[in-house]
Amino acid sequence: MRHGKKINHLGRKTAHRKSMLANMACSLIEHKRINTTVAKAKALRQFVEPLVTKSKNDTTHNRRIVFARLRQKEAVTELFRDVAVKVGDRPGGYTRIIKLGNRLGDNADMAMIELVDYNEIYNAGKATKKKSTRRGRTKKTDVTPVAETTSNEEE
Repeated sequence: MRHGKKINHLGRKTAHRKSMLANMACSLIEHKRINTTVAKAKALRQFVEPLVTKSKNDTTHNRRIVFARLRQKEAVTELFRDVAVKVGDRPGGYTRIIKLGNRLGDNADMAMIELVDYNEIYNAGKATKKKSTRRGRTKKTDVTPVAETTSNEEE
């Protein structure tokens, strides 16, 4: 049974898995999209989305936290300089996974993971979505008094 097992170990030891995810995240930040297996793409999404959220607030502390996970200075610089500016108004969901089919050699499920805001072709037809509010809107109604007909004129 897999009760309470939340992360996919991807058939690797801890150090190998962390290094692989860090390298894949750096490649994703550099190239804006990469092809990989579906399982690795899902693990990479959990790895990279909190880092993109940290990059929205450019402080020394956040840069050090992200650098501890990515371990490449150029990737951290590009994440904080370019990617954070582009995704600044997005509340989450910075990556998109598109399934591509099976790999020829071993029939593994392949997927493309990409940063959502960098795909102009996919986003071209859609208008920017207006931010929805969660609270009820109070309407001010203009009360116009109805002219009362008086029967005094007839009397």
